Amino acid sequence: MTEAVASIKPAPRLRVQAMKEYHPPLGCRDLLRLDFNENTLACSPKVREVLGNISAGALTRYPEREPVEAIVAKHLGLAPKQVALTNGVDEAIHVLFETFLEAGDEVLLPVPTYTMYEVYASATDANVVAVQAEDDLLFPFERLIAAITPKTKIIAIANPNSPSGSVATRAQLLQIAQHAPHAVVLVDEAYFHFYGETVIDLVGVIPNLVVARTFSKAYGLAGLRLGLIAGPVELMRWVRRVLSPYSVNSLALACLPPAIEDAAYIDWYVSEVIQARGEFEAAVDAVGLRRWPSCANFILVDIGPRHAEFVRLMRDAGVLVRDRSNDPGCDGRVRITIGTREQIRQAIVALDDVVASLNIGVRGK
Repeated sequence: MTEAVASIKPAPRLRVQAMKEYHPPLGCRDLLRLDFNENTLACSPKVREVLGNISAGALTRYPEREPVEAIVAKHLGLAPKQVALTNGVDEAIHVLFETFLEAGDEVLLPVPTYTMYEVYASATDANVVAVQAEDDLLFPFERLIAAITPKTKIIAIANPNSPSGSVATRAQLLQIAQHAPHAVVLVDEAYFHFYGETVIDLVGVIPNLVVARTFSKAYGLAGLRLGLIAGPVELMRWVRRVLSPYSVNSLALACLPPAIEDAAYIDWYVSEVIQARGEFEAAVDAVGLRRWPSCANFILVDIGPRHAEFVRLMRDAGVLVRDRSNDPGCDGRVRITIGTREQIRQAIVALDDVVASLNIGVRGK
């Protein structure tokens, strides 16, 4: 082989080379996990029972998702053909974008929002159009409506949104869908349980509405990677053509039915989080830091120029939190997941100590 031939290497597509990279701050997380909006405690005890009864032989078979999809569809009041289980909600987003986006299409994103929308959109030949929220981080409804064009193919809306915790109303979502009948309107309800309002009942009624859900938050199954996408049968037939038939593993499929059946556990955990959210909001107000109202299991707090130091000191105190300063319009802001009341009281002690040591908030005025 000549030196010239040896120097030739495969090259990725130009779009891939230009993709936005996502590097979640993972690593050792054996502390109080208030950084990734997961269930901070545990999954349902009924899930653990199922895991303990899975045989080695069961793992030798390819997974079959259809029976579990039927169970989930019934739970949601939908038809099985309207629902597809996915490897986390990330796969749902990825597959939806791969199904519908072509060169020259536009993806509308109200920002700041979930980073992976932009990541997956940038892997296609479509263009991302960001619609920036005001400093109050409320849903930029009027701006979003004004940004819709004939090229708009997907509008992705996290509801509640991350990292802000703000929401779009049902009426706003309906108006967007009606204003853009040529586009898929994705409503990502990852934090639905902490908000309590949904549009999943409109799947199949609104012809361009698609809803995504995750089982990583309230259900506590983040490690099993389970999500779903629900939409009209006419759209879902194309999504299924792109979706891998075996991307959801057997352990996840076995654990999902007991997870959704244990309503008592979910209700208890969600109640704990909502009560803890109120306690933490009061604590943030008491130390004089600005925060944004949240309908999710997290609070966005304005730390200011010392945001990185704040995150480090909270970690030193045994509490992991997430710096969101790289998000559009979020410089100096830190997102803090809400766990149980007991956990949040531990976090409040750390918050008070760190704020005092940095001389910020009320003390810094």
